[in-house]
Amino acid sequence: MKRWMSLALCLMLVLSLAACGGGKTAEAGKKLIVGFDAEFPPFGYIDENGKYDGFDLAMAQEVCKRLGWEYEAVAIDWDSKDAELSSGNINCIWNGFTYTGRENDYTWSEPYVDNSIVLVVRSDSGITSKADLAGKSVMAQAGSSAVDALEADESGFAATLKEVVQLADYNMGFMELDQGSVDALAADLGVAMAQINQKPGSYTILDEAVSTEQYAIGFLKGNTELRDAVNEQLLAMAKDGTMLKIAENYVEEGVVIDSLCLLDQ
Repeated sequence: MKRWMSLALCLMLVLSLAACGGGKTAEAGKKLIVGFDAEFPPFGYIDENGKYDGFDLAMAQEVCKRLGWEYEAVAIDWDSKDAELSSGNINCIWNGFTYTGRENDYTWSEPYVDNSIVLVVRSDSGITSKADLAGKSVMAQAGSSAVDALEADESGFAATLKEVVQLADYNMGFMELDQGSVDALAADLGVAMAQINQKPGSYTILDEAVSTEQYAIGFLKGNTELRDAVNEQLLAMAKDGTMLKIAENYVEEGVVIDSLCLLDQ
């Protein structure tokens, strides 16, 4: 299976994380308030019963269970995530949140998912490569890592496009793609696969990715106590297999979890 078909869980173990003491970090907070995008499956979404669900939310709930903390999920406008965090309405951003390129903007957990920004087209579009998108429109979610990846692209691909259309969410983007208002979408691999599996045969992911990246949990810059407490539990969940079990409940068919990578077991 092609490399872009893999979603690799990869929790990085570093010396600073290993040095965290269990009792100390458990006192860092009593409530985890998770800011997430409710239209970003499989990481965060509203299920058929109207409840918040998703891989990242399930991970957050497990962390809180282990720490004995209260858990709350808050659906936010993704473009306003920084204001939500700085105001204290949430105390972490945990929803397919890209660490790569934002290393100095937040206090981060260790990266736990490797991901790619891919290009999705209609299967009947005749578009088979990035070169075929020259002079055409590509949609990306406003404030997303896909926008960042296109703006930072050094290959010259973005410069060949007619425009990058920024919309509020990918559900809207796929509607525009279906209607022909845009020619392609730039999206996170997991999000693209979730949409594709809802309408088999309708969409194709191009072989050439825009970029590769990693997901991590973002905390307000300087909030190392909360970060360390969550990090410690992420590591434990990786080691005992819980992280992989949770992922298997949410990763769509066709996306392969390649490995659980611990650098220093």
